[in-house]
Amino acid sequence: MIDTVISAEIPDQTIDPGLFEVVTKNMIHGPCGDINRNSLCMIDGKCSKRFPKQLIAETITGDDGYPQYRQRSTDDNGKSTYVNKGSDMAVFGVAPENNHDEILQYQMGRFISTNEAVWRILSFPIHDRHPVVVHLAVHLENGQRVYYTAANAEQRVVEETPVTTLTAYFQLCETDEFSRTLLYSEVPHYFTWNASTKKFQRRKQGTPVDSYPGIFRTDALGRIYTVSPANVECFYLRLLLVNVHGPQSFQHLRTVNGQLCATYREACQHLHLLEDDTHWDATLRDASIVSPPIQIRMLFAIIISTCFPSNPLELWNKYKDFMAEDILIRLRHRSNDPALLLTLEMYNEALIMIEDLCLTIANKALGQLGLTPPNRPMHDLFERELQRELQFDRNELRAFVQTYTPQLNDQQKYVYDTVMQAVNDNTGGLYFLDAPGGTGKTFLISLILAVPIVNSMSAVIDKTQ
Repeated sequence: MIDTVISAEIPDQTIDPGLFEVVTKNMIHGPCGDINRNSLCMIDGKCSKRFPKQLIAETITGDDGYPQYRQRSTDDNGKSTYVNKGSDMAVFGVAPENNHDEILQYQMGRFISTNEAVWRILSFPIHDRHPVVVHLAVHLENGQRVYYTAANAEQRVVEETPVTTLTAYFQLCETDEFSRTLLYSEVPHYFTWNASTKKFQRRKQGTPVDSYPGIFRTDALGRIYTVSPANVECFYLRLLLVNVHGPQSFQHLRTVNGQLCATYREACQHLHLLEDDTHWDATLRDASIVSPPIQIRMLFAIIISTCFPSNPLELWNKYKDFMAEDILIRLRHRSNDPALLLTLEMYNEALIMIEDLCLTIANKALGQLGLTPPNRPMHDLFERELQRELQFDRNELRAFVQTYTPQLNDQQKYVYDTVMQAVNDNTGGLYFLDAPGGTGKTFLISLILAVPIVNSMSAVIDKTQ
């Protein structure tokens, strides 16, 4: 996508000769390097503009935050020279005094003072970045970024996992005793990152470190990339990297007191790196006193899906009775057993409802939020509600239809016949029933809903006979 918007190559002369002339006249860098060591861009024997650039077929994101734009070789339909955008320039015009135009008076231009002019003539550095900032990667195990195309996809599959600053840090801690005393962000103080070999190397200049011969410290900074809390496990991995010295592997990073934790989140809990859930505990405690179970479940779903409590499982175990209370009451009514107690099935039903809410709020299942996933039955939520609606007394429903159908008044009878005809003819339709309160709308609708069920029961009986 970047290559369709930005180009760092010389345009095709046959397609766009005007642009080709502008680029070749004003935007060609060089010669420099071994060919011309006296070039103004040469500092300490190297081109300060990083020329010549590496020849690549597609633009990729650089490790230092700067993209490497596509610059193809001559074998790949590329050109043999490199390009640089050059210095800042402006174009403006000056009109005669008698031609007063207020718009043209606002000219775009740039003024260079004598100090800046001398500074540039003597080739002094125009800008500098200090201190050095080294970007440090954060990713889960085997979560490195891999660039591939249709041409090299098969090769990328068989290649070894790419080395990043994080995996190189683990390797460094395995072999270097001093590095085991460092946090991930402290490594650039004492080591440089070699992008070619993909390894950290000891610095050769700086302030000597006491008790560690050959170790030098500088003011270089390590910047660990930020991670959103929504990326749960990677977020807690980063939290461990900020607090754990000298981990030698991903497994070592989540090992606490000799015990390998199942998740990075669990390791953070054992190390007391997470806030306690006192405020969430108080919130649910207050809600359990004054709110019905459906609202407690909604509150709990919002907390675990958007507020990221440190121990959601503990909150569930503490307040699950309140969240499943309506399920218990409903089953007591159905079974006519007031002594019925909460069971694992009822808790599971409450978890299913909570997970449906979390999927709606944040598109995350309970397994992604630190809770045990519910054991969902084979049928979905709609089928469960349908089964609930079918739990009725059939004889009572048949008696209701036989008793009240003759009692319809003329207007009710008209609506009833119209709807029943659409049902029997299977033509369907959309009907709007509007009448003042107390005129029997609910009575009519209840009768309309009951008749098809009674008719279907009669048809089953006839087939059985």
